[in-house]
Amino acid sequence: MENGFFAMVSRMKYINRWALMRNEHSENLSEHSFEVSVIAHALAVIGNKRFGKSYNGERAALLGLYHDTPETLTGDMPTPVKYYSDKVRSAYKTVEENACRNIISMLPEDLKDEFYPLLVASPEDEELHKLVKAADKISALIKCIEEKKAGNSEFIKAGEGLEKAVASLNVPEAEIFVREFLPAYELTLDELKY
Repeated sequence: MENGFFAMVSRMKYINRWALMRNEHSENLSEHSFEVSVIAHALAVIGNKRFGKSYNGERAALLGLYHDTPETLTGDMPTPVKYYSDKVRSAYKTVEENACRNIISMLPEDLKDEFYPLLVASPEDEELHKLVKAADKISALIKCIEEKKAGNSEFIKAGEGLEKAVASLNVPEAEIFVREFLPAYELTLDELKY
């Protein structure tokens, strides 16, 4: 439907993540995308301040905000299924690309060129997409920390795997975030305040 783009994006709040696991707190795609956006922006700022990069932090935040938009049509595919084999991953990538095209088609013609690069990776944003991917993994790692704090041992192995996944990305900005900022996620509100 033309002009249905923003209504479709708004439906991210109905897509729950971590469907195969018992959750103490159900996390939806809107919550996750917000967190990825904040972390992607932080990674860009870290890169600019600590490594002399010239990342566009606002663009990184925007890419993070829209990074899972296709899942309004596909749902959140559990990681063990998505990465089961190269064949499955390739097929899912095709499904995601079709979802992006369908969602973009919901915009008037004069707006499509502005939103298309937010949903479909473009070469000029390649460095920022690395930050968004790292932010996505860090957000998932934060979810694991929060679930473990709530007494849910279901997320212990996932957390261990995500720690390795973040490290394997070789994104120095992500390494700094994990080292300097991730420990605070273990704290209670009272501990954070002081």
